Amino acid sequence: MVPRFILPEAKQALTQFRALCITGPRQSGKTTLSKQLFKDKPYVNFENPSVQHEAELNPEAFLKQYRNGAVFDEVQRVPHIFRYLQEILDNNTKRGQFILTGSNNFLLQEQVSQSLAGRAGYLSLLPFSYAELVNAKLAEKEVNKHILTGGYPEIWNEKLIPGTWLNSYVQTYVQRDVRLLRNITNLAAFSRFIYLCANYAGQILNRDELAKQTGVDNKTILAWLGLLENSYIIYLLQPWYNNMNKRIVKSPKLYFYDTGLLSHLLGIKSITALQKHAAYGSIFENWVITEIKKNNFNAGLNEGMYYFRDSIGNEVDLIMERDGEPMAIEIKAGNKADSNMLRGLKYWQKLQPKSNCILVNGGNKTVSVTETMNVMPWTEVVNI
Repeated sequence: MVPRFILPEAKQALTQFRALCITGPRQSGKTTLSKQLFKDKPYVNFENPSVQHEAELNPEAFLKQYRNGAVFDEVQRVPHIFRYLQEILDNNTKRGQFILTGSNNFLLQEQVSQSLAGRAGYLSLLPFSYAELVNAKLAEKEVNKHILTGGYPEIWNEKLIPGTWLNSYVQTYVQRDVRLLRNITNLAAFSRFIYLCANYAGQILNRDELAKQTGVDNKTILAWLGLLENSYIIYLLQPWYNNMNKRIVKSPKLYFYDTGLLSHLLGIKSITALQKHAAYGSIFENWVITEIKKNNFNAGLNEGMYYFRDSIGNEVDLIMERDGEPMAIEIKAGNKADSNMLRGLKYWQKLQPKSNCILVNGGNKTVSVTETMNVMPWTEVVNI
């Protein structure tokens, strides 16, 4: 079993809150983590129709069976239970009574904010990070292998063929989960929308163009983007700005939480096809930024992540806030760094002279350019 780096944060949260909510995409390991944390407490899965029916029929009587706590998996499926759970937690202030998991962030967060505010902690568990695979001695020597495989635990634990597993994942997500989460009647258009999103990975999102290509209106695109975000399929990186430069691009950039899934949606099935793909640079960028995002989540860090681009095209792929100060990260898939790759970072340092800057590339050497600017290989993403 691959040790999850979020485990210490989860254990700490259980000493601080009466309940702990763990969200994340389907098959990211939420159930396994919850059972690790609560080895001696009951496990209840609300995806079981009979269990769901029993909880909906009489939530109060159902919860009486679990006065001493339990793991409630996919609890957003029974929203009425939260009001009764609130009463239990109000009557017993003991820490770490329940773990609540969900694969839809919006539905679970909405219920928690309404009924369990101040009573429940909140963590997000993403698929395996590169750092976790390095720690478990499972990491590959080639970054492209990690990009194609992605991080879903079942693929790594069972040594499955990524394409076959991911194909089933997409079909299950579209055909089952989406129908449960939102009344989408045109599944063909929604499927087309998901594949079109893959073409926008690492790019500034043009909602109008996406609506035109999908054949739906802008409001529908906004709703569907929210659905993919809340289901941990994609995330949007917002532009960084402050008063130093008002001429900034205001639209977000789109990224996928898993590059294995992204590659599958793009029809990429081999390392050769990946390296030759026109979007290879954007896919590599997506992998690096998502790994940094995983590291932050696993460490319980909530510092902001943004990108920078002004109206004349000066751009930095990632701006991170660390201890209140911005740090700039440029990402290039090439093995060797040249002055052209550093152009965006040098421009950034004119605006923020004290900012630390990093170029992450596909090479294998760490190079110090200046005291505040370094080139790092992709393997060093574990330390960012």
